[in-house]
Amino acid sequence: MPNSVVVTTVAVKSVKQNYTPSEQMLDLLNDFRLMVNDCIRIGLKENVTSLKSLSLKAYHQLSNYQVPSYYRLCAISAAVGVLKNYRKASRKKSDVKTPYARRLMLTTCYGFKIKDGKQLRLSVRPHRYEYIQLNQHTKDVLSAEPGLTVRSVCLTTSTLSISYSKQIDAIEKPAGLLGIDRNLDNITVATSSGEDIRFDLSKATEIKAKYRDVKSHFTRSDARIRHKIFGKYGEKQRNKVNQIIHNVTKQVVKKAKKEKLGIAMEKIKGIRKLYRKGNGQGNRYRGRINGWSYCEIQRQVEYKARWEGIPVVYVDAWGTSSRCSICGCKTYSNEHRQLYCPKCNISVDRDVNAARNILARGGLRFGPDWRPIEAMVSVKR
Repeated sequence: MPNSVVVTTVAVKSVKQNYTPSEQMLDLLNDFRLMVNDCIRIGLKENVTSLKSLSLKAYHQLSNYQVPSYYRLCAISAAVGVLKNYRKASRKKSDVKTPYARRLMLTTCYGFKIKDGKQLRLSVRPHRYEYIQLNQHTKDVLSAEPGLTVRSVCLTTSTLSISYSKQIDAIEKPAGLLGIDRNLDNITVATSSGEDIRFDLSKATEIKAKYRDVKSHFTRSDARIRHKIFGKYGEKQRNKVNQIIHNVTKQVVKKAKKEKLGIAMEKIKGIRKLYRKGNGQGNRYRGRINGWSYCEIQRQVEYKARWEGIPVVYVDAWGTSSRCSICGCKTYSNEHRQLYCPKCNISVDRDVNAARNILARGGLRFGPDWRPIEAMVSVKR
Protein backbone atom coordinates (compact mmCIF):
# COMPACT_ATOMS: atom_id res chain seq x y z
CA MET A 1 0.00 0.00 0.00
CA PRO A 2 1.42 3.43 -0.94
CA ASN A 3 2.70 5.79 1.72
CA SER A 4 0.69 8.97 2.31
CA VAL A 5 2.09 12.09 0.62
CA VAL A 6 1.05 15.42 2.19
CA VAL A 7 1.00 18.81 0.44
CA THR A 8 -0.08 22.21 1.77
CA THR A 9 -3.13 23.83 0.17
CA VAL A 10 -5.99 26.22 0.99
CA ALA A 11 -9.57 25.12 1.74
CA VAL A 12 -12.59 27.45 1.73
CA LYS A 13 -15.96 27.28 3.52
CA SER A 14 -18.73 29.74 4.34
CA VAL A 15 -21.21 30.41 7.11
CA LYS A 16 -24.65 31.97 6.63
CA GLN A 17 -27.01 33.87 8.90
CA ASN A 18 -30.05 36.13 8.69
CA TYR A 19 -29.98 39.88 9.38
CA THR A 20 -32.17 42.97 9.02
CA PRO A 21 -30.75 45.57 6.59
CA SER A 22 -30.93 49.32 7.19
CA GLU A 23 -32.01 51.87 4.59
CA GLN A 24 -28.38 52.71 3.80
CA MET A 25 -27.61 49.02 3.33
CA LEU A 26 -30.55 48.61 0.95
CA ASP A 27 -29.30 51.59 -1.07
CA LEU A 28 -25.85 50.00 -1.31
CA LEU A 29 -27.32 46.65 -2.41
CA ASN A 30 -29.37 48.38 -5.07
CA ASP A 31 -26.36 50.37 -6.34
CA PHE A 32 -24.28 47.20 -6.57
CA ARG A 33 -27.02 45.44 -8.52
CA LEU A 34 -27.23 48.37 -10.95
CA MET A 35 -23.44 48.35 -11.38
CA VAL A 36 -23.50 44.63 -12.18
CA ASN A 37 -26.23 45.19 -14.78
CA ASP A 38 -24.27 48.07 -16.32
CA CYS A 39 -21.23 45.80 -16.59
CA ILE A 40 -23.32 43.05 -18.17
CA ARG A 41 -24.71 45.52 -20.71
CA ILE A 42 -21.23 46.81 -21.56
CA GLY A 43 -19.85 43.26 -21.81
CA LEU A 44 -22.60 42.21 -24.22
CA LYS A 45 -22.18 45.34 -26.31
CA GLU A 46 -18.38 45.06 -26.52
CA ASN A 47 -18.43 41.24 -26.69
CA VAL A 48 -15.93 40.76 -23.84
CA THR A 49 -15.99 38.25 -20.99
CA SER A 50 -12.49 38.44 -19.48
CA LEU A 51 -11.92 40.33 -16.23
CA LYS A 52 -9.16 42.52 -17.68
CA SER A 53 -11.07 43.51 -20.82
CA LEU A 54 -14.29 44.28 -18.96
CA SER A 55 -12.39 46.29 -16.33
CA LEU A 56 -10.87 48.49 -19.03
CA LYS A 57 -14.27 49.04 -20.65
CA ALA A 58 -16.50 49.48 -17.58
CA TYR A 59 -14.47 50.74 -14.59
CA HIS A 60 -14.58 54.47 -15.41
CA GLN A 61 -18.22 54.28 -16.53
CA LEU A 62 -19.17 53.25 -12.99
CA SER A 63 -17.75 56.43 -11.45
CA ASN A 64 -21.21 58.06 -11.22
CA TYR A 65 -22.16 55.68 -8.39
CA GLN A 66 -21.40 57.15 -4.98
CA VAL A 67 -19.83 54.01 -3.54
CA PRO A 68 -16.25 53.11 -2.57
CA SER A 69 -14.18 52.39 -5.68
CA TYR A 70 -13.39 48.80 -4.74
CA TYR A 71 -17.07 47.90 -5.13
CA ARG A 72 -16.67 48.67 -8.84
CA LEU A 73 -14.08 45.90 -9.15
CA CYS A 74 -16.37 43.50 -7.28
CA ALA A 75 -19.30 44.36 -9.58
CA ILE A 76 -17.10 43.79 -12.64
CA SER A 77 -15.98 40.43 -11.26
CA ALA A 78 -19.59 39.37 -10.61
CA ALA A 79 -20.60 40.44 -14.13
CA VAL A 80 -17.75 38.42 -15.66
CA GLY A 81 -19.15 35.25 -14.11
CA VAL A 82 -22.62 36.00 -15.51
CA LEU A 83 -21.26 36.77 -18.98
CA LYS A 84 -19.20 33.57 -19.13
CA ASN A 85 -22.22 31.48 -18.15
CA TYR A 86 -24.31 33.30 -20.76
CA ARG A 87 -21.74 32.64 -23.50
CA LYS A 88 -21.51 28.98 -22.49
CA ALA A 89 -25.31 28.57 -22.56
CA SER A 90 -25.54 30.39 -25.91
CA ARG A 91 -23.29 27.79 -27.52
CA LYS A 92 -25.75 25.04 -26.55
CA LYS A 93 -28.98 26.77 -27.60
CA SER A 94 -29.82 30.00 -29.37
CA ASP A 95 -32.89 31.13 -27.41
CA VAL A 96 -31.07 32.05 -24.18
CA LYS A 97 -32.50 35.12 -22.45
CA THR A 98 -30.31 38.18 -21.96
CA PRO A 99 -28.89 38.03 -18.41
CA TYR A 100 -30.08 40.57 -15.86
CA ALA A 101 -29.53 40.76 -12.09
CA ARG A 102 -32.90 41.25 -10.38
CA ARG A 103 -32.16 40.51 -6.72
CA LEU A 104 -30.57 43.10 -4.47
CA MET A 105 -27.11 41.81 -3.58
CA LEU A 106 -23.53 42.64 -2.71
CA THR A 107 -20.45 40.43 -2.99
CA THR A 108 -17.13 41.90 -1.92
CA CYS A 109 -13.70 40.95 -0.65
CA TYR A 110 -12.88 44.56 0.30
CA GLY A 111 -14.23 47.22 2.65
CA PHE A 112 -15.25 45.03 5.59
CA LYS A 113 -13.82 43.97 8.93
CA ILE A 114 -14.83 41.62 11.74
CA LYS A 115 -14.77 43.76 14.91
CA ASP A 116 -13.84 41.84 18.07
CA GLY A 117 -15.33 38.67 16.55
CA LYS A 118 -18.83 40.00 17.31
CA GLN A 119 -19.93 42.25 14.47
CA LEU A 120 -19.24 42.92 10.81
CA ARG A 121 -18.25 46.46 9.83
CA LEU A 122 -19.07 47.23 6.20
CA SER A 123 -18.38 50.40 4.25
CA VAL A 124 -21.60 51.69 2.64
CA ARG A 125 -20.31 55.06 1.45
CA PRO A 126 -16.84 56.64 1.52
CA HIS A 127 -15.88 56.94 5.23
CA ARG A 128 -19.35 55.74 6.33
CA TYR A 129 -19.92 52.33 7.86
CA GLU A 130 -22.73 49.96 8.81
CA TYR A 131 -22.46 47.34 11.56
CA ILE A 132 -24.14 43.92 11.43
CA GLN A 133 -24.32 41.88 14.60
CA LEU A 134 -23.12 38.29 14.17
CA ASN A 135 -25.24 35.56 15.72
CA GLN A 136 -23.83 32.95 18.07
CA HIS A 137 -23.49 30.25 15.40
CA THR A 138 -21.44 32.52 13.12
CA LYS A 139 -19.20 33.58 16.00
CA ASP A 140 -18.64 29.97 17.02
CA VAL A 141 -17.74 28.92 13.48
CA LEU A 142 -15.27 31.78 12.92
CA SER A 143 -13.58 31.12 16.26
CA ALA A 144 -13.68 27.31 16.13
CA GLU A 145 -10.19 26.85 14.70
CA PRO A 146 -7.04 28.97 14.89
CA GLY A 147 -5.66 30.40 11.67
CA LEU A 148 -8.97 31.02 9.89
CA THR A 149 -8.92 33.90 7.38
CA VAL A 150 -12.10 35.75 6.36
CA ARG A 151 -12.02 36.11 2.57
CA SER A 152 -15.27 37.73 1.43
CA VAL A 153 -18.86 38.54 2.35
CA CYS A 154 -22.07 38.20 0.35
CA LEU A 155 -25.25 40.04 1.35
CA THR A 156 -28.84 39.96 0.17
CA THR A 157 -31.86 41.71 1.67
CA SER A 158 -32.16 39.06 4.39
CA THR A 159 -29.00 36.92 4.56
CA LEU A 160 -25.29 37.40 5.21
CA SER A 161 -22.70 34.82 4.08
CA ILE A 162 -19.09 35.01 5.23
CA SER A 163 -16.46 33.03 3.32
CA TYR A 164 -13.39 31.92 5.28
CA SER A 165 -10.37 29.72 4.60
CA LYS A 166 -7.46 27.93 6.23
CA GLN A 167 -4.25 26.25 5.16
CA ILE A 168 -4.45 22.47 5.33
CA ASP A 169 -2.11 19.55 4.81
CA ALA A 170 -3.83 17.77 1.92
CA ILE A 171 -3.14 14.08 1.37
CA GLU A 172 -2.00 13.65 -2.24
CA LYS A 173 -1.66 9.85 -2.07
CA PRO A 174 -3.91 8.39 0.66
CA ALA A 175 -3.24 5.16 2.53
CA GLY A 176 -6.48 3.65 1.21
CA LEU A 177 -9.70 4.44 -0.59
CA LEU A 178 -13.40 4.74 0.16
CA GLY A 179 -16.00 4.23 -2.60
CA ILE A 180 -19.41 5.92 -2.30
CA ASP A 181 -22.54 4.73 -4.12
CA ARG A 182 -25.33 7.30 -3.94
CA ASN A 183 -28.89 5.92 -3.97
CA LEU A 184 -32.36 7.29 -3.42
CA ASP A 185 -32.81 5.79 0.07
CA ASN A 186 -29.22 5.26 1.22
CA ILE A 187 -25.51 5.91 0.76
CA THR A 188 -23.45 2.74 0.56
CA VAL A 189 -19.72 2.87 1.31
CA ALA A 190 -17.01 0.30 0.56
CA THR A 191 -13.47 0.70 1.89
CA SER A 192 -10.16 -0.77 0.75
CA SER A 193 -10.02 -2.78 3.99
CA GLY A 194 -13.10 -4.76 2.85
CA GLU A 195 -15.67 -2.98 5.04
CA ASP A 196 -19.17 -2.23 3.65
CA ILE A 197 -21.34 0.37 5.39
CA ARG A 198 -24.87 1.55 4.57
CA PHE A 199 -26.19 4.96 5.71
CA ASP A 200 -29.97 5.30 5.69
CA LEU A 201 -31.62 8.22 3.85
CA SER A 202 -35.18 6.83 3.78
CA LYS A 203 -36.41 9.57 6.12
CA ALA A 204 -35.32 12.22 3.60
CA THR A 205 -37.25 10.37 0.87
CA GLU A 206 -40.36 10.31 3.08
CA ILE A 207 -40.09 14.06 3.70
CA LYS A 208 -39.88 14.76 -0.04
CA ALA A 209 -42.91 12.53 -0.70
CA LYS A 210 -44.89 14.34 2.00
CA TYR A 211 -44.14 17.78 0.56
CA ARG A 212 -44.90 16.60 -3.01
CA ASP A 213 -48.30 15.41 -1.80
CA VAL A 214 -48.99 18.71 -0.01
CA LYS A 215 -48.02 20.80 -3.06
CA SER A 216 -50.11 18.62 -5.40
CA HIS A 217 -53.28 19.84 -3.64
CA PHE A 218 -52.58 23.54 -4.23
CA THR A 219 -55.28 25.09 -6.44
CA ARG A 220 -54.12 28.70 -6.74
CA SER A 221 -54.77 30.09 -10.23
CA ASP A 222 -52.49 33.12 -9.75
CA ALA A 223 -49.02 32.05 -10.93
CA ARG A 224 -47.22 34.62 -8.76
CA ILE A 225 -48.93 33.49 -5.56
CA ARG A 226 -48.46 29.83 -6.48
CA HIS A 227 -44.76 30.41 -7.12
CA LYS A 228 -44.39 32.17 -3.76
CA ILE A 229 -46.15 29.37 -1.84
CA PHE A 230 -44.19 26.67 -3.66
CA GLY A 231 -40.98 28.50 -2.79
CA LYS A 232 -41.91 28.63 0.89
CA TYR A 233 -42.64 24.90 1.10
CA GLY A 234 -39.59 24.10 -1.04
CA GLU A 235 -37.34 25.93 1.41
CA LYS A 236 -38.83 24.02 4.35
CA GLN A 237 -38.24 20.74 2.53
CA ARG A 238 -34.62 21.60 1.65
CA ASN A 239 -33.82 22.59 5.23
CA LYS A 240 -35.09 19.28 6.61
CA VAL A 241 -33.57 17.08 3.90
CA ASN A 242 -30.18 18.84 3.82
CA GLN A 243 -29.83 18.42 7.58
CA ILE A 244 -30.28 14.65 7.23
CA ILE A 245 -27.76 14.55 4.38
CA HIS A 246 -25.38 16.71 6.41
CA ASN A 247 -25.34 14.20 9.28
CA VAL A 248 -24.63 11.29 6.90
CA THR A 249 -21.92 13.00 4.86
CA LYS A 250 -20.27 14.15 8.07
CA GLN A 251 -19.95 10.52 9.19
CA VAL A 252 -18.55 9.46 5.80
CA VAL A 253 -15.86 12.16 5.76
CA LYS A 254 -15.07 11.51 9.43
CA LYS A 255 -14.36 7.85 8.64
CA ALA A 256 -12.20 8.79 5.65
CA LYS A 257 -10.21 11.22 7.81
CA LYS A 258 -9.76 8.72 10.64
CA GLU A 259 -8.37 6.02 8.33
CA LYS A 260 -6.61 8.47 5.93
CA LEU A 261 -8.66 7.31 2.96
CA GLY A 262 -9.30 9.03 -0.33
CA ILE A 263 -12.88 9.23 -1.63
CA ALA A 264 -14.19 7.99 -4.98
CA MET A 265 -17.64 8.80 -6.38
CA GLU A 266 -19.48 8.31 -9.67
CA LYS A 267 -19.59 11.10 -12.23
CA ILE A 268 -23.37 11.24 -12.64
CA LYS A 269 -24.71 13.24 -15.61
CA GLY A 270 -27.99 13.49 -17.53
CA ILE A 271 -30.23 11.84 -14.91
CA ARG A 272 -32.92 14.53 -15.12
CA LYS A 273 -33.25 14.12 -18.90
CA LEU A 274 -34.29 10.49 -18.43
CA TYR A 275 -37.29 11.40 -16.26
CA ARG A 276 -38.92 14.29 -18.05
CA LYS A 277 -42.63 14.59 -18.72
CA GLY A 278 -43.53 12.56 -21.80
CA ASN A 279 -40.87 9.89 -21.34
CA GLY A 280 -43.43 7.24 -20.41
CA GLN A 281 -43.07 7.25 -16.61
CA GLY A 282 -45.84 8.05 -14.14
CA ASN A 283 -46.02 11.33 -12.22
CA ARG A 284 -45.25 9.73 -8.86
CA TYR A 285 -42.26 7.81 -10.18
CA ARG A 286 -40.85 10.88 -11.96
CA GLY A 287 -41.34 13.01 -8.87
CA ARG A 288 -39.59 10.42 -6.71
CA ILE A 289 -36.57 10.05 -9.00
CA ASN A 290 -36.26 13.77 -9.75
CA GLY A 291 -36.24 14.40 -6.00
CA TRP A 292 -33.01 12.40 -5.68
CA SER A 293 -30.43 14.64 -3.96
CA TYR A 294 -27.34 13.12 -5.60
CA CYS A 295 -25.84 16.55 -6.37
CA GLU A 296 -26.32 17.79 -2.81
CA ILE A 297 -24.66 14.65 -1.46
CA GLN A 298 -21.74 15.20 -3.82
CA ARG A 299 -21.45 18.89 -2.89
CA GLN A 300 -21.40 18.20 0.85
CA VAL A 301 -18.93 15.32 0.63
CA GLU A 302 -16.61 17.31 -1.63
CA TYR A 303 -16.37 20.49 0.43
CA LYS A 304 -16.09 18.62 3.74
CA ALA A 305 -13.39 16.36 2.34
CA ARG A 306 -11.47 19.32 0.92
CA TRP A 307 -11.63 21.02 4.34
CA GLU A 308 -9.98 17.95 5.89
CA GLY A 309 -7.38 17.58 3.12
CA ILE A 310 -8.94 14.40 1.72
CA PRO A 311 -8.66 13.91 -2.07
CA VAL A 312 -11.85 13.20 -4.05
CA VAL A 313 -11.83 11.51 -7.47
CA TYR A 314 -14.69 10.77 -9.88
CA VAL A 315 -15.07 7.63 -11.98
CA ASP A 316 -17.25 6.59 -14.90
CA ALA A 317 -20.73 5.54 -13.74
CA TRP A 318 -21.26 3.04 -16.57
CA GLY A 319 -21.84 -0.52 -15.38
CA THR A 320 -21.14 0.02 -11.68
CA SER A 321 -24.49 -1.50 -10.68
CA SER A 322 -24.79 -4.14 -13.42
CA ARG A 323 -21.26 -5.59 -13.57
CA CYS A 324 -19.83 -8.02 -11.03
CA SER A 325 -17.28 -6.33 -8.76
CA ILE A 326 -15.12 -9.49 -8.75
CA CYS A 327 -15.00 -10.73 -12.35
CA GLY A 328 -16.59 -7.87 -14.32
CA CYS A 329 -19.27 -10.05 -15.94
CA LYS A 330 -22.86 -8.93 -16.43
CA THR A 331 -25.10 -9.74 -13.46
CA TYR A 332 -28.82 -10.51 -13.27
CA SER A 333 -31.31 -8.97 -10.87
CA ASN A 334 -32.96 -11.00 -8.13
CA GLU A 335 -35.52 -9.86 -5.58
CA HIS A 336 -34.74 -7.36 -2.81
CA ARG A 337 -32.06 -5.50 -4.82
CA GLN A 338 -29.82 -8.58 -5.09
CA LEU A 339 -27.61 -9.33 -8.10
CA TYR A 340 -26.54 -12.80 -9.26
CA CYS A 341 -23.26 -13.42 -11.09
CA PRO A 342 -23.41 -16.69 -13.11
CA LYS A 343 -19.62 -16.87 -13.45
CA CYS A 344 -18.81 -16.44 -9.74
CA ASN A 345 -22.07 -18.18 -8.70
CA ILE A 346 -22.71 -15.63 -5.95
CA SER A 347 -25.44 -13.16 -5.01
CA VAL A 348 -24.52 -9.70 -3.78
CA ASP A 349 -26.42 -6.59 -2.75
CA ARG A 350 -26.81 -4.20 -5.68
CA ASP A 351 -25.62 -1.13 -3.74
CA VAL A 352 -22.65 -2.93 -2.18
CA ASN A 353 -21.62 -4.21 -5.60
CA ALA A 354 -21.76 -0.68 -7.03
CA ALA A 355 -19.72 0.75 -4.15
CA ARG A 356 -17.05 -1.91 -4.66
CA ASN A 357 -16.88 -1.18 -8.39
CA ILE A 358 -16.48 2.53 -7.66
CA LEU A 359 -13.77 1.68 -5.14
CA ALA A 360 -11.86 -0.44 -7.71
CA ARG A 361 -12.10 2.20 -10.45
CA GLY A 362 -11.10 4.96 -8.03
CA GLY A 363 -7.96 3.03 -7.09
CA LEU A 364 -6.79 3.15 -10.69
CA ARG A 365 -7.05 6.96 -10.69
CA PHE A 366 -4.20 7.30 -8.16
CA GLY A 367 -1.59 5.78 -10.44
CA PRO A 368 -0.03 2.44 -11.36
CA ASP A 369 1.60 1.94 -7.94
CA TRP A 370 -1.83 1.53 -6.31
CA ARG A 371 -2.55 -1.89 -4.83
CA PRO A 372 -5.40 -3.66 -6.72
CA ILE A 373 -8.67 -3.66 -4.78
CA GLU A 374 -10.97 -6.34 -6.23
CA ALA A 375 -9.75 -5.05 -9.60
CA MET A 376 -12.36 -5.58 -12.28
CA VAL A 377 -11.82 -7.35 -15.57
CA SER A 378 -11.70 -4.88 -18.45
CA VAL A 379 -15.09 -4.91 -20.21
CA LYS A 380 -15.61 -3.44 -23.66
CA ARG A 381 -18.75 -1.44 -24.24
